[in-house]
Amino acid sequence: MAQDEQVVAHAAESPAHDGEIPQGLRGHMGVFDIVFTVLAFNAPMSVFVGFITVIIGYGNGLGTPVTYLGAGLLMMLFGVGFTAMSRYLPNPGAFYSYITAGLGRPLGLGAAFVALVSYVFILIGGYAFGGLSFQVLVRDTFHGPDIPWYVYTASVMLIVGVLGFFRIALSARILTVFMCGEVMMMIAYDVAVLFKGGAEGIKFDSFAPSAITSGSVGLAALFGIVCFSGFEATAIFREEARDPERTVPRATYVAILVLAGLYFATSFLMIIGIGVDKVVGLSAADPTGTALGTALVYLGRMGTDVITVLLVTSIFAANLATHNVTTRYIYSLSVDRIFPKALSRVHHTEVSPHRASITTTVLSLLALGACVLFKGDATTLYAVLVGIGGYSLIMLLLLTSFGVIGYFRRHPELEVHFWKSVVAPVGAIGGLIIALYLATKNVAVMIGGNQGLANFLVGLFLGLLVLGIVVAFVLRRTHPDVYRKIGRQDI
Repeated sequence: MAQDEQVVAHAAESPAHDGEIPQGLRGHMGVFDIVFTVLAFNAPMSVFVGFITVIIGYGNGLGTPVTYLGAGLLMMLFGVGFTAMSRYLPNPGAFYSYITAGLGRPLGLGAAFVALVSYVFILIGGYAFGGLSFQVLVRDTFHGPDIPWYVYTASVMLIVGVLGFFRIALSARILTVFMCGEVMMMIAYDVAVLFKGGAEGIKFDSFAPSAITSGSVGLAALFGIVCFSGFEATAIFREEARDPERTVPRATYVAILVLAGLYFATSFLMIIGIGVDKVVGLSAADPTGTALGTALVYLGRMGTDVITVLLVTSIFAANLATHNVTTRYIYSLSVDRIFPKALSRVHHTEVSPHRASITTTVLSLLALGACVLFKGDATTLYAVLVGIGGYSLIMLLLLTSFGVIGYFRRHPELEVHFWKSVVAPVGAIGGLIIALYLATKNVAVMIGGNQGLANFLVGLFLGLLVLGIVVAFVLRRTHPDVYRKIGRQDI
């Protein structure tokens, strides 16, 4: 066994010779390469333009900054057990592998199906929103031709598909450039509000208990948590990370802290910038217009135009990051022989899951074709697919927290601190159960108000979970060799 592990390790570290097909993914992604990929998945500029004012207007109003702090604390509690497990579990695949290792192969495969469809939904919805944003930018900001949104969407899909074909380092560099621009503009807005003293001076009404508990706290908490979605992708890139035992935990904590700090500061200063007496009413009436309006006040026309451009690049970066995450789920399931073996092939020079990437692009184009054929609306598509995708990710976070406890109970020899193996995961479970309850109760709001569609989509994801469990039991009886590979448990 030890000799086999040495052979695998040597193969992973050695560069592929000409004509030799690599046996797995590898790379040298550092902490900030992974962090910027996670930030791209979250699309901070989209949060600035769309989500913050939505929480202010429809959530708990002035208490929005505290909502972001609370969501960040919950994600940090989850991250304690998640990162502790990542130090001992070499299996890539994040939710898929972690739930498999902690709760068993059947539930792990069900979670993999849920995760894959969730990421596909988020990807397709993001593409639709990206096409619409490109259309508005070219037509309204640059006064160019009025080209249908789906033409832009198809173009973005092809560009992302090309980038996804190459090694992950190229995507990481591109995402780093875009994310630096987004974060710098958000910080520029924050500094400008502080420098000018806001609309009515610096006030701290956001921290009053009455403000924190005002409005719809449940809806605020739900949207706040969704703004952190994607940080679990740190473990998806484990095979392509430099020194993954250290890189993955560090990247996870850095990503959560950066997101929490950025969203807290910007929401607090946006409230001050607009004015505590009118921010809730304005945000409820026109969330996007209110965000762009306050940017115009503090950053001027040029700054607002830059934000408009960065919103489009932010969505493009999110699409690229989501494409890469989706690709690696397809790749992992192919390595485990759940999907066709051919999709697990790694490019001999790029060392990328190129066939899985091409499959993701084809699926995206087919979904776009269906949307055009049935005359789907881009805005509705975005709201429905991204909203329900965020809902299912909360379910997966909850299952993973149970998986962390199960994993360390199965491996008492690891002697992990009680805080990491039990206390923090239990705290995360408590918070995530509340979040899942709120998400189930408000899922119709997340996807645009259609309760019938909400019920169908929730049923779809529960059905995917059950389907994965059934497939696993069938494989255990008919193909035990494949069953043993679920979640890469045979490595």
